[in-house]
Amino acid sequence: MSDVIRRAAVARLPRDLHPVAWWVWAIGLAAYASFTTNPLLLLLLVGVVSVVVAARRGDQPWARSFRLYVGLALFIVVTRVLFRVLLGAVPGHVLIDLPEIPLPDWVLGIRLLGPLTREALLAGLYDGMRLGAIVICVGAANALANPKRLLRSLPPALYEVGTAVVVAVTVLPQLAESVQRVRAAQRLRSGATGKVKRLRRFLVPVLEDALERSMALAAGMDTRGYGRTAGIPALTRRITSALMLVSLVGLCVGVYAVLDGTTPGWLAATMLVLGAGAAAGGLRLAGRRVTRTVYRPDRWRWPEVVVALSGVAVGAAGWWIARDQVPIAYPGVSAVPGVTLTALAGVLIGLVPVVAAPVPASLVQEEATA
Repeated sequence: MSDVIRRAAVARLPRDLHPVAWWVWAIGLAAYASFTTNPLLLLLLVGVVSVVVAARRGDQPWARSFRLYVGLALFIVVTRVLFRVLLGAVPGHVLIDLPEIPLPDWVLGIRLLGPLTREALLAGLYDGMRLGAIVICVGAANALANPKRLLRSLPPALYEVGTAVVVAVTVLPQLAESVQRVRAAQRLRSGATGKVKRLRRFLVPVLEDALERSMALAAGMDTRGYGRTAGIPALTRRITSALMLVSLVGLCVGVYAVLDGTTPGWLAATMLVLGAGAAAGGLRLAGRRVTRTVYRPDRWRWPEVVVALSGVAVGAAGWWIARDQVPIAYPGVSAVPGVTLTALAGVLIGLVPVVAAPVPASLVQEEATA
């Protein structure tokens, strides 16, 4: 018993949580957002994500990119509403009677401007908030998870694909770091004060810094032998290809059987299990081509399990609400949206990482050096 307590206490020491746990948590919250257009639930979801990021965000460069994703989400909401104003033809209570722009007869079902109704604005706002909440959840994962450790945690067979994905999702964090460094450097010296010239003095160093970092990353990957593969027998390659083909067919048939209500349940479960098993075997065999070592691999402890399960629980709650509480998940634009205790509890489960996740090690080091 004492050994279990000691291990539980060690898991709570200041450290960086496993990046896969953060991504599972964020994907669960994003799944909840995809299952509803209720603005009250979406605002609560964004609040939960913001609280977790504020409480468990480290001091690394990528941790400062969350506000960029929030800005992107606001831009998405505004753009969605503007498109509703421009192309909306939803009948209802007219707020502003805008002049309609005539279009040719072959353009059927499309209207430019015209009477702006309250229902059209609310429909655009609800759709934009849903997409914006998903973007904020992805931004939270980028701000909380270490992208380098995430790449190190991927299976060997997905290493090259994972590198491309990690580079793609860390573009905004790298730009955020470049913007902060350029701003700090420009504060130390004077220069042009006009808006156009000042913008040029700001954009050029940011793009140059991003290009230099990309070149340095490419040089480092080449030095470490990135892309070097080991030779494997031809029989193993054929078995790997066959397993991947079987997994693709099994997963496609299984997903179709799940979506089709007339297909027996045992067929869907069997094909999904067969596809997942074949995919696992194919990835394991394909991983032999990649010869790389991992120094001190990240371990899963109970905080990782709790954080990941909280995300899965939030996603499952969103799916259940979208199926059994349709008026709550998809409220109409003609009435005030309502909420239930189940819907609220499903979102609030996402606050579990505030208590379960350990304090990031970078914050503790910063306080010690301050």
